[in-house]
Amino acid sequence: MKTTNHDDSQPTRGAQELLSWGAVLSLSSLFPIWTSLEKKLSQRRSINGILAVLLGGTVVISVGGCSIPTGTLDAGKTDAQSQKPTQEPTDKTSSNILPVTSSSDNPNFVVGVVQKVGPAVVRIDAARTIASDEFDDPVFRRFFGSQPRPRVEQGSGSGFIINSAGQILTNSHVVNGAQSVTVKLKDGRSFKGRVLGEDPVTDVAVIKIEANNLPTVSIGNSEVLQPGEAVIAIGNPLGLDYTVTSGIISATGRSSSDIGVTDKRVDYIQTDAAINPGNSGGPLLNNRGDVIAMNTAIIRGAQGLGFAIPINTAQRIAQELIAKGKIDHPYLGIQMVTLTPDVKEKINSRLGVNLATDKGVLLIDIVPRSPAEAAGLKAGDVIQSISNQPVTKIEEVQKIVENSKIGSPLELQVLRNGQTTQIAVKPALLPIQRGS
Repeated sequence: MKTTNHDDSQPTRGAQELLSWGAVLSLSSLFPIWTSLEKKLSQRRSINGILAVLLGGTVVISVGGCSIPTGTLDAGKTDAQSQKPTQEPTDKTSSNILPVTSSSDNPNFVVGVVQKVGPAVVRIDAARTIASDEFDDPVFRRFFGSQPRPRVEQGSGSGFIINSAGQILTNSHVVNGAQSVTVKLKDGRSFKGRVLGEDPVTDVAVIKIEANNLPTVSIGNSEVLQPGEAVIAIGNPLGLDYTVTSGIISATGRSSSDIGVTDKRVDYIQTDAAINPGNSGGPLLNNRGDVIAMNTAIIRGAQGLGFAIPINTAQRIAQELIAKGKIDHPYLGIQMVTLTPDVKEKINSRLGVNLATDKGVLLIDIVPRSPAEAAGLKAGDVIQSISNQPVTKIEEVQKIVENSKIGSPLELQVLRNGQTTQIAVKPALLPIQRGS
């Protein structure tokens, strides 16, 4: 999903990473990568034909994270906004904090949630050095040469404190490539942050600041969420620190391919609570003030479509990052699409192919020098089960692979040319291409 505004200036690198890692695809996410794959696929007539058939009528969407370059609205702040805020009490029994109850019992429940959680939400400013082409003009080249000049780029996002000793959860794209990280608390204090670890595949990162007795959030359970539940988002959108928005859970279990971020491995929570650039890494809360997700992505040009990483996923990744600083993700190296009767009909009628089934996961390409290629998988194969678990959707394949062990064979039942065959594939370590 970088320290720049990932929503506007960092488009999804689906095509590039599909070729290098073998990310999974849904039918709706094939079109955005068509241009970069066209030359490669034109040399392979069968794959070109499959893609040409599948691409008909697809919808293009652009998804990104929601960090933002700092200073966007700083000049427009009033004197009151720039003054050091008073530290809010963190004692949950304090008499001036409203009790957090359900929305039906208390129409002002959002106020209680904000007073409870607000002190544990932070602003994160990250700086990184990038190459600049500002001297590319011929006049400037006479004096400065033609080499790109480095410049420091500032980015801003949000985060929340999960440990009173200073561990903070945020998005990977907020701190990716940063040379320095500054964490600002709501009480006005600022600390130098140290990145303990980040995982671009799930877009989770953990920062550490040297402080004690910090206010912390309470962690909820994202496995029991239902569409329609009330939620609250707190973050720093567009430079407006500690902004509160509210809404509902619009859907759960939105796969990365559903929303067009094919380089991620997350099932997202969808919400209509307003999320904008700068909200990245901030908490999504239930009506009791428990963190149930971490805000991370928006669909550019859409309204009421925000996405957050379930807190159970974020917390699991965070614990591993704290323990060893990285996450090892397995991969096979395949491009695939969910096979449906409609997809089967299009392929059979327009390509003259006779697929023998309309259920399973159709392989449309194999990444060179990948575990899938080494095992003998081919484009046109239909995966029907993995390790005796039936699969009918690409999301099911993705989950099984993600939960597998690197180097431990997965037994795939594959339908090829009307014949069922068993193929063992050993997942390898996913080569992660980090932002510069």
